[in-house]
Amino acid sequence: MLVTHQNSDVGHSGKSGEVALVGAGPGAADLLTLRALNLIQQADAVVYDRLVSTEVLALIPADCQRFDVGKSRGQHSCSQAQIGALLLKLARQGLRVVRLKGGDPAIFGRLAEELDVLSKAGVSWQIVPGISAASGCAASSGIPLTERGVAQQLRFISAVDKDCNTGQDWASLAKPGQTLVFYMGLRALEEICKQLIAHGLAADWPLLLVENGSRPEQRCLLSTLSAALVDAQNMALKSPCLIMVGEVVLRHPQAIDLAASVWPKSSKTLAA
Repeated sequence: MLVTHQNSDVGHSGKSGEVALVGAGPGAADLLTLRALNLIQQADAVVYDRLVSTEVLALIPADCQRFDVGKSRGQHSCSQAQIGALLLKLARQGLRVVRLKGGDPAIFGRLAEELDVLSKAGVSWQIVPGISAASGCAASSGIPLTERGVAQQLRFISAVDKDCNTGQDWASLAKPGQTLVFYMGLRALEEICKQLIAHGLAADWPLLLVENGSRPEQRCLLSTLSAALVDAQNMALKSPCLIMVGEVVLRHPQAIDLAASVWPKSSKTLAA
């Protein structure tokens, strides 16, 4: 069932504009939902983030207005307030606006802040989910995010909060039987590994880093909590990079040759 927020806000063109907050998925264009594709191809204006792939951007019609509002750590082309103001401006012109976000817009996409701006101004909106980075990276890496008897819980974690600190409940995270997925975590990799070991996980607990998940240039690094930082530096991994921690990552093809020597106990559990 599609839930759309309706209102009576009418632009100067005499018609009401609408903003669709659309998930662009992890990168591959053929992972877009049909609704997302239709909205992109019918849009008058597209406001997009840094993590939206060039493959997806290529689907935007040539006569459509484009606005790059991408943000990266320490370099913001637009503030969140400016993005909200831009969405309002375009919608009040009576345009069909697509706010395109990497992955799923409801997962660490600052969706709530933009909905607040639109709702307060009386602008119509709808949310179109996308394949999350976690789902996309796991699928393209050939691993499950959960597994009976191995990982009964799945936790999505923002590696940094709004103050760029890694303040987490490490005691609850450092437990077996779950898969941890850290978003925006490459810069915090050392702290993540340090804290998980300090709070109870083994130094050789398995970890998988996925750079540019689902894209042709995807790279994966299978490592352990104690070795991940050096391994990532040696491989020169760059953002966007997702961190997955837990025994499910031993399903990755790279683990076939490593599991028996590095994770003998885990490999027997997974093979059972």
